[in-house]
Amino acid sequence: MKALRKILDNQAKLFEKGGKLEKLYPLYEAQDTFLYTPGEVTRRASHVRDAADLKRIMITVVVALLPAVLMAMYNTGLQAFRAFQGGALPLDNWQTSAMAALGFDITAQGDFLTLFLHGALYFIPVLAVTGLIGGNIEAAFAIVRKHEINEGFLVTLFLFPLTLPPTIPLWQVALGIAFGVVIGKEIFGGTGMNVLNPALTARAFLFFAYPAEISGDKVWVAAQTSADGYSGATWLAEGAVFDATTGSVSGMLDQSVGWMNAFLGTVPGSMGETSALACFIGALILVLTGVGSYRIMLGVIGGSLAATLLLNAIGSETNALINIPFHWHIVLGGWAFGMVFMATDPVSASHSNTGRWIYGFLIGVLAIFIRVLNPAFPEGMMLAILFMNCFSATIDHFVVQANIKRRKARYAI
Repeated sequence: MKALRKILDNQAKLFEKGGKLEKLYPLYEAQDTFLYTPGEVTRRASHVRDAADLKRIMITVVVALLPAVLMAMYNTGLQAFRAFQGGALPLDNWQTSAMAALGFDITAQGDFLTLFLHGALYFIPVLAVTGLIGGNIEAAFAIVRKHEINEGFLVTLFLFPLTLPPTIPLWQVALGIAFGVVIGKEIFGGTGMNVLNPALTARAFLFFAYPAEISGDKVWVAAQTSADGYSGATWLAEGAVFDATTGSVSGMLDQSVGWMNAFLGTVPGSMGETSALACFIGALILVLTGVGSYRIMLGVIGGSLAATLLLNAIGSETNALINIPFHWHIVLGGWAFGMVFMATDPVSASHSNTGRWIYGFLIGVLAIFIRVLNPAFPEGMMLAILFMNCFSATIDHFVVQANIKRRKARYAI
């Protein structure tokens, strides 16, 4: 490590003011501070000293995302195997050829390693394209604006691929992340100034621009007589139906699955959103480290529970989604993933403690209402968070004004 530190120090003069590569200083600074803590120290009046800078906070979020990443690779491989068995996925794609070259037979009942590696061949290219396109856009804006490369994209790099189905064309990944970074963040001024969550902005763009690849016509679909299922973007797009007798949710080509399978994540869906368990492990990490707001998470739970109980009480014979109970909503679609990693975005969410409760509660209510009452948008969580992103500052404004009024009422004037 000392040798690496020496190399970076020797190269620093080329990138510092007056050096030949002065304009490319953001590229040097990004790798230097990623590998080592910043070397600057405070020189003036007293400051609050904390080892957690922006880069370390972003890395903490990435660590919290690792269970979802690992589950994304395994479950994608599992769903691919089931699609092969059902005749919905041909054996002549490059992922299958790559597995064969490595000596793995994906047509037989694979073990964990086989399924994990096969799923990685779908996930890693999406991750790589996201980093290549989005990262270069971030660097280009930093160079033009003459400031350091911000670390906010580190989380977007992982969040965006996890919201996509495994069959998404890579050119759409590139287009989506470019839209999310430029329109969702950079036009507002970059990291810390964006109104909308960049990863969700990119996902929403693809959802409206290319709905077939995101939610239905282009995903793996097994023959209707197959018992092995398929891999799509979400169960909800197929009109999930709760069976009170068996305690399962059916739909998706007349198949059904138990709650525990949906909780663990061995069901079809976007690559990183299927496992509620992985998301809750991430939530625990974020809350214990103080990076994620437990108020927002509990607010989402409370809002979703209230909306679900209201709809269950009303009931319906024509809309089966109204009858789905709360414990099923939390394991379907991207509810858990959105609550833990998207709603708690420290930039686009509300900042006041009271505002966070309100912000989370409204997300929970809207997510259930959208996915249940609007068949055009079967997921709900994505649109609910983006909608509330637009009102997070307004919520904080009224919270602050209410506090001011309470304090004025105490004046002895």
